[in-house]
Amino acid sequence: MERDNGSRRVMDGVNAAHDGMAPAPRKKFKKPEQKMLDIEEIAEGVKSGSRLHLGKAITLLESSNPSHKKDGQALLNRLLPFTGKSLRIGITGVPGAGKSTFIETFGEMITGLGLRVAVLAIDPSSSITGGSILGDKTRMEQLAKNPKAFIRPSPTAGTLGGVHKKTRETMLLCEAAGYDIILVETVGVGQSETLVRGMVDIFMLLVLTGAGDELQGMKKGILELADAILVHKADSGNLPLAEKTVREYKGMLHFLQPATENWKTRALAVSSLENNGIQDVWDMAKEFEATAKDNGIFNKRRQTQTKDWFRSMITDELYGRFFEDPDKRRMVKELEQQILDEELTVAQAIHQLFE
Repeated sequence: MERDNGSRRVMDGVNAAHDGMAPAPRKKFKKPEQKMLDIEEIAEGVKSGSRLHLGKAITLLESSNPSHKKDGQALLNRLLPFTGKSLRIGITGVPGAGKSTFIETFGEMITGLGLRVAVLAIDPSSSITGGSILGDKTRMEQLAKNPKAFIRPSPTAGTLGGVHKKTRETMLLCEAAGYDIILVETVGVGQSETLVRGMVDIFMLLVLTGAGDELQGMKKGILELADAILVHKADSGNLPLAEKTVREYKGMLHFLQPATENWKTRALAVSSLENNGIQDVWDMAKEFEATAKDNGIFNKRRQTQTKDWFRSMITDELYGRFFEDPDKRRMVKELEQQILDEELTVAQAIHQLFE
């Protein structure tokens, strides 16, 4: 009976609501007001060196949400006065050269000197999720635990143009957060080396001990980008071979134009496993920085890189806006078919598209 009375009370309440009685007011969730205050909070967090706020800031800048994009740029604008004080080092190399192992050992040595290091690894993106697929934090476990280090994969989102925007902006955020050294790692294939060369101060190429066929097959263009060639895995048992490889690269460098004016490209033997030659790499990087600043190349290169970034972003924006137009997309498909059917030349199709 008690259960029946309870059920009756519930039904009476339902009927009363249907009879016009006002239901209990629902709690309203207020939308956050004054977004700029949130941005200010994140900016202050980044400047204080908070890795949590730095991660939030990077995520905001990487978002494709139009509102987030606007807020991200406002945040970056607030932090610009605190950027530009780091040494930016690009690192590339053939697959298997041990880039991640080197970066971890190099990064640990730098933090041991009391400096803070940020690692930005340019990853190819998953075609399904658009996220990073190399997982650098799992490849640099020791460095990832280091409180003076910050590791962030930088997905290209399927386009190399993404390297320019996302990696450059992430680099600026890391500088605002007080990181002294920014290490930018490339996947070591294709055009990414040229793009990274265009955003760092010094560019290092990792090669394997015992160059052999690799030395013969090494692209001249990649060698001409490098300020230093690091013959890696020069462990005790491989040392004679490593030294021979260093001599071979030094011989080759005599016939190439240096990547940086008034700087002779170096070739060094390095073992991350045995921690040999790592200090030499650091000393060389600092010597490069001092030399480039003394002769004015350092600031000149950065200004050139910023202008190139601006120009590349214009191209990316024009391309994006062009294909946002459904009529243009339809015309492109129609003209492509006419080209394949040999009804139009490519030049004629382009003329029609932009007429």
